[in-house]
Amino acid sequence: MNLFPYILASRPKTLPAAIVPVWLGCVLAWYLSGEFDGCLAFYTLMGAVWIQVGTNFFNDAIDSDKGADTEKRLGPMRATASGALSRRAVYSAAIACLLIAAVFGYLLFQARGWTIVAIGIPSLYLCYGYTGGPWPLAYKGLGELFVVLFFGVVAVAGTVYVQLGEWRWEAVLLGLQVGLLSAVLISINNLRDRQEDEGNNKRTMAVLLGEKRAKQLLMLEIFLPAVLGVIWLRNDVHLTIYPLVYIVLAIPIARGVMRSVPGAVYNQYLALGGLQLIIFGVAYHLAVTF
Repeated sequence: MNLFPYILASRPKTLPAAIVPVWLGCVLAWYLSGEFDGCLAFYTLMGAVWIQVGTNFFNDAIDSDKGADTEKRLGPMRATASGALSRRAVYSAAIACLLIAAVFGYLLFQARGWTIVAIGIPSLYLCYGYTGGPWPLAYKGLGELFVVLFFGVVAVAGTVYVQLGEWRWEAVLLGLQVGLLSAVLISINNLRDRQEDEGNNKRTMAVLLGEKRAKQLLMLEIFLPAVLGVIWLRNDVHLTIYPLVYIVLAIPIARGVMRSVPGAVYNQYLALGGLQLIIFGVAYHLAVTF
């Protein structure tokens, strides 16, 4: 069995968007309470990762079904559209990922009760509903909002809740920062594919706003986390200052996007955006530790 097409469809480069929120949620929970449950952290991480991978499989198959991925795309090759995997194989892989995520969700339910169900069911549905179903978010210009909420606020605050059994405002703040930096990846991707998406009736935010305003939205996503960081002064100045190191990558991303026409060159900005999110995570961890 050739696993490479499955790895391709799983889009491993997107995994930081699933890992960083859980990682930083655990870091924040330890900062707030001095407590850390490794088993609960592992269950949360596995749930987030398998939901992310499942979403990617659904995206691969559904975008191919809708004609959103063609031989003209400027991004990486897609497994379904290229014929590397059959539609059935990709959908089966997506469902398998959701079942694995549900197993870890059940373990979290045993620890924290029905709140996990309230978080888990929408998350599992939106794996498919992001690009599929009667109202696909990615086709309605809601991709960035979805990422900020579910890969930011819900993921970080939910992780803190799993660890502490309570909701904390600090988790919402950190979730917004992480979510915005994760949305950078979606916005760059959508800017790169704007013309192709518009031709295929995929109404992303880049399509709805146009190139100029979509770039302005991206600038907001890149730099607003630094502004929000000022609020951490209520807790510790290090939580404001240390994470600002991500600006080292934010500036070249912003400059490159603003000065260049959307195209294949955006793939390098996409890679820098993923690294930017990781650097933010490392810096925040160090701020808490030291």
